[in-house]
Amino acid sequence: MSTTPSKSHGRLKISATVTPRDLMSDRPDLVGAWTAKIITLFPETFPGTLGASVTGKALQEGLWKLDTIDLRLFGEGKHRNVDDTPSGGGAGMVLRPDIMGRAIRFAQKNASSDRARWPLVYLSPRGKPFDQADAERFAAADGITMICGRFEGLDQRVIDHFDIEEVSLGDFVLTGGEIAAQAMIDATIRLRPGILGNAASAEEESFSEGLLEHPQYTRPADWEGHAIPDVLTSGDHGKVAQWRKKQAERITKDRRPDLWRAYTDKSDRDAKK
Repeated sequence: MSTTPSKSHGRLKISATVTPRDLMSDRPDLVGAWTAKIITLFPETFPGTLGASVTGKALQEGLWKLDTIDLRLFGEGKHRNVDDTPSGGGAGMVLRPDIMGRAIRFAQKNASSDRARWPLVYLSPRGKPFDQADAERFAAADGITMICGRFEGLDQRVIDHFDIEEVSLGDFVLTGGEIAAQAMIDATIRLRPGILGNAASAEEESFSEGLLEHPQYTRPADWEGHAIPDVLTSGDHGKVAQWRKKQAERITKDRRPDLWRAYTDKSDRDAKK
C-alpha cells in the first residue's frame, strides 16, 4: 500500500500514507509532535473547528499533528464497500471488522503498542462519558487514534480483538463520530504545553479542581445597571480567591450534584489523612 522512508531530516519527519495530505501539506511535520490519527469515512470534515483559534495556530506551527485516514480506501469492490447488514436482522448497516481491521493496522504502524502512550478509541454513544480526566490522560500520551463510527456501529469482534476503548461525548446519538472526535481533540490539545500560552488558564477552568468555573467579569464596571462585584475591584487577591472558590462551589452544587458529591467526598477523604 505504501512504504515508510527510513530517513528524516532534522526535526522534520517524512512519512508516506494512503490518505490525502492536503490538510498537512503546508505544515511542519515535527518529530515527536502529539498526533491525532482519525479513521473516518469523511476526512474532508477535518480539521473543521480544530483549524481555528489556538488549536489551528498550533497545528500550523507543528505543535500537534492531524492525520486523517480514509476508511473508504480500505473498502472492497468497485464501490469500496465498508459495511454490511446486521447479523440477526435489523435496520441499518454495520461497519465490517475486516475493513476496519485493515485501517486500524495501517493507523497503528508508527504508534506505540502501549495504550497509555497511544490510546485507541472508538467514539460510541455506549462508551464511557468523556471528561476532563480523559482529556488530561490523552494529552499526556504521545498521540491518539480515534475511530469515527457510522451507521449502526462497528462489528463487536474488531472492538474485542484490538481491545478498543469506547468513549462517548454524552448521552445522545450523533450521525457519526467526527464531531465528537473534534470536541475531544480540542479539549485535549489545549492542555498540551505551549498551546494556550498561559498555563494558568487551564488550571483555573471548570473541572480543574472538580468544580465548575466561577463567574467572569470585565469592563465596563457598570453595564445597564449591573455592576462588577466589589470584591473583584478591591485589589485584595486573597479575598478574590476566596470569592471565586465560594462561587464555584455554589454553582457546582446547584447545577451538577454529581460533581458536588465527588468534590465533597474527596474533601472529606483529604481531611482524614
